[in-house]
Amino acid sequence: MSSARAFWAVAPGEGCIRTEALPDAQDGHVLVRTLATGVSRGTEALVFAGRVPESQYAAMRAPLMGGAFPFPVKYGYCAVGQVADGSRVFVLHPHQDVFWAPAAMGIPVPDVVPSHRAVLAANVETAVNIAWDAAPVIGERILVIGAGVVGLATASLLARIPGAEVTVVDVDPTRAALAARFGCAFALPASAPGDQDLIVHASATEAGLHLALDRAAFEGRIIEASWYGDRAPSVPLGEAFHARRLRLIASQVGSVAPAMRGRRSYAHRLGLALDLLADPAYDGLLEGPTSFADLPSAMPRILAPGGLCHVITYGNE
Repeated sequence: MSSARAFWAVAPGEGCIRTEALPDAQDGHVLVRTLATGVSRGTEALVFAGRVPESQYAAMRAPLMGGAFPFPVKYGYCAVGQVADGSRVFVLHPHQDVFWAPAAMGIPVPDVVPSHRAVLAANVETAVNIAWDAAPVIGERILVIGAGVVGLATASLLARIPGAEVTVVDVDPTRAALAARFGCAFALPASAPGDQDLIVHASATEAGLHLALDRAAFEGRIIEASWYGDRAPSVPLGEAFHARRLRLIASQVGSVAPAMRGRRSYAHRLGLALDLLADPAYDGLLEGPTSFADLPSAMPRILAPGGLCHVITYGNE
């Protein structure tokens, strides 16, 4: 093929599909025909709105993105496609119907994981890294604040710790069913339990961060997994923060967590995420699908608050 179609964000809240030339084949690269991509709502909403801070332009570049922040930019990192031998791979690539990628970046998708579920690999990889940063202990009381895709995926992993009591907190009561799907209790913010040994904050809201600090036990650990873009939330470090010796720990998927750094590569971490996706319970984190041709008109709706991971299909099956 000599050309490809790709989704570009071109202005705040505006996107289009552009036809672009495919580069010539290069050694060590594979041609990937896209089967599905996923919209990673948190980050892609900030990119689509033009809210990536200038100071973070370099840090927020996706591995195979096109263009530059703020606009025009071709962004995304949840692509599942088929290569020449018929096998499927997951690639950190934007929404595009066909593309070349370094062969080393194509992580094999296990046969038992359907393509629509495999688009969650980047989000589950983030959850794995959060869990590594959190270092959960058997029997801990754990609170996960924010029942979005990353929060629920993280809760699904923490709930596997023997004896752990995991409660998911969200303002949306309909997320209770999803929490239960992963073996977790659910609470609205006002009724969130206190005296929690470990708290993962994934709501990307100031109120959620305040709640995390309020519900932590003495010497509790708070893993801040949210990214606020160009916002600067207040952090109440007065009152009992020091007396209770709380620990506020940043987690970000761009670096392998210290607990596993040097022992697991990025590829190993992503491969682990794909293996975990053999569990059909993760289908509960998906929405859609929407056809790639309809993505420009659908993206504002897809990125509206309250959504999960939206699947984009390409008709290449």
